[in-house]
Amino acid sequence: MARIDAFRRRCSSAGLHQRWGRTRVAIRDIDRLLAAGTTWLGLDAAGRVTAVATAGRISGESQVRDLGLQVTDAQQHCGIGTLMARHAAAHARSSGAHTLSVYTAASNTPMLRILHRLGPATQTPHGSHMDVRVQLRS
Repeated sequence: MARIDAFRRRCSSAGLHQRWGRTRVAIRDIDRLLAAGTTWLGLDAAGRVTAVATAGRISGESQVRDLGLQVTDAQQHCGIGTLMARHAAAHARSSGAHTLSVYTAASNTPMLRILHRLGPATQTPHGSHMDVRVQLRS
């Protein structure tokens, strides 16, 4: 947990807001995220966490997994987010899911690009946010 807390502190307020919808994220929020599904950590050469991806079940939708993804600012635009999202999608597919779901800010262009790389996606606007559903490829 200490490594993930250090990761959280290395993320900028803007990065946290884009991922969480707020600039401060409590440890209990991280705990809930980690308990909600399967989690993968991206590590740098020094063993520091640079990215976190999660895929968890959505209540009432047994074949849908919720994707969570956060990459430190210093590692943005290096492909680690895409790599981790692809890994999470493959894991979801192998566990019987046919769809990934992401609720993100409509302005989160990097996440929207990643999702469209994963497969056919539908977007449902909710004010300044989007519910994006990606059909997982076989």
